[in-house]
Amino acid sequence: HLKRIVVSVDPAVTNTDESDHHGITVAGVADDQTGYVIDDGSIQGSPKDWAMRAIMLYHKHMADAIVVEVNQGGDMVAHTLRSVSPNVKIVEVRASRGKHLRAEPVAALYEQGRIRHVGQFPELEGQLTQFTNAGYQGADSPDRADSVVHGFTSLFDLMVREPANDEPVFTPSIRMPMAARRR
Repeated sequence: HLKRIVVSVDPAVTNTDESDHHGITVAGVADDQTGYVIDDGSIQGSPKDWAMRAIMLYHKHMADAIVVEVNQGGDMVAHTLRSVSPNVKIVEVRASRGKHLRAEPVAALYEQGRIRHVGQFPELEGQLTQFTNAGYQGADSPDRADSVVHGFTSLFDLMVREPANDEPVFTPSIRMPMAARRR
């Protein structure tokens, strides 16, 4: 059971045959604070193409929001999504540090086994393994990896915060009745 699901978009700035992909991934966090990558819908194409793909994944996975990186597109990124689906919930993030610095908290969660993949995503996994302390070592843009980093950054508090004293703590497979949790 995932308590929060987001579609995350790292849009490319151009639309040519040589352009980077638009990183579009779906991530969620479960009751036990484990994160899951559940889809990679990254594509090349026009702004309308990536917006339609993100909206499709938003509905397919019943996501709570679409997280978009707005450094290069600013208001146009949200506008592009709203031109396809006016009522979609959008969370805008602005990258303020280098890619490998932004990725460090998410990489730590991977190292701790707190993020898992539901299925195989070879292109994404290839990009994730090319992040080092010296930066991104890949030849192409880490579009998919950036998308995952933005998605899990938006979910980070749900994955690491301690529950409040009166907040029930769930295990992944056991749900106790409310009265039993209070004891």
